[in-house]
Amino acid sequence: MGAPLHDREHFRIGPLRTTCYIYEGDGTRPISERNLRVYYEAGDPVYVPEEVRRWRQEIEDEQRTRAVAGRDRRWNHPRFAVETVAVTRSDDREDPIVEIRFSPADYFTFLAAQQLNRRLEEGEGAGKTLREHYLDGQDPILVNGFLSASFGANVAVVTGRDHKMLFSRRSTTVGGNAGNWNSSANEGLSGEHDLKDGVPDLFGAARRALSEELAVHEGDRCELELLSFAMDTERHQWAAFFLAVLPDLSEEQLRDRWSRGIDDKWEHSEFRFVTAEPDDVLAFTLSPDVLSHWTACGPALFQHALVRLMTRRHGDAGKGRLAVERAIDRAVAKLADTRSED
Repeated sequence: MGAPLHDREHFRIGPLRTTCYIYEGDGTRPISERNLRVYYEAGDPVYVPEEVRRWRQEIEDEQRTRAVAGRDRRWNHPRFAVETVAVTRSDDREDPIVEIRFSPADYFTFLAAQQLNRRLEEGEGAGKTLREHYLDGQDPILVNGFLSASFGANVAVVTGRDHKMLFSRRSTTVGGNAGNWNSSANEGLSGEHDLKDGVPDLFGAARRALSEELAVHEGDRCELELLSFAMDTERHQWAAFFLAVLPDLSEEQLRDRWSRGIDDKWEHSEFRFVTAEPDDVLAFTLSPDVLSHWTACGPALFQHALVRLMTRRHGDAGKGRLAVERAIDRAVAKLADTRSED
């Protein structure tokens, strides 16, 4: 078994501390669709311990009661549980190859497994919380699949016409991270929408996020790259980081589209467009009104997106990464100077 995760491995920039663990990638080199190997057995559901199955049943019963009473309720739907993730390199160019094995799960199983601080009452883990029994001291990548029934496609969007990066703030009506700044668009892998040729389609989920949340549709030109894989270790939720450059669109054009309606408009309460340069993006990331209102993996996504943009600009991975690291140093130093003046 791998080693447990140390706090020092969580993503951070100066005073910004997160619970995001970068598993693969730094933004310099995208992972091609052909090097993403996804496996899925539709007839082999994820194993769920008996006590967690009872928690799931409690959730199902509660939602059924709410439906009968005519109250708002949560709908169960098929999802995917991550059983294993493995990374290798190609022989020739040492490009990353990522293999992911999924098992069938559902939304109510996810909700049950998210009760990480609920205490188990039976078995060898009796008296411990779900987190203490299954996660503490363990390599988060290797734990039981039922704990990993959430996998999100997180997209950083850059407009091509005016070179701006889009930040989205989650509304107060969403289930998790309400009111926090997050990726431009994101979608959890869905068993109803994201199966392609019988396996979960990560790139398809990213494109669906762009369409449903930002009105970027199939006919729009979109340079979509998979940059990295990460995990919010506090919630034990997987994330795939994507960069989407939209050559033919601008802030004004997107805002015009939104004025005419968006499928999932309710998910976001605010949008900010920032010039897609390292100093500008980092100034926004560390600004006082934003700093303490980030989702766990949002800052890491945008930092990797910056690295990718700079790598493309300089034509060299090392120079691209260094350009962003120097901008981080400037941003952190400027923030420290501001705080010392206060």
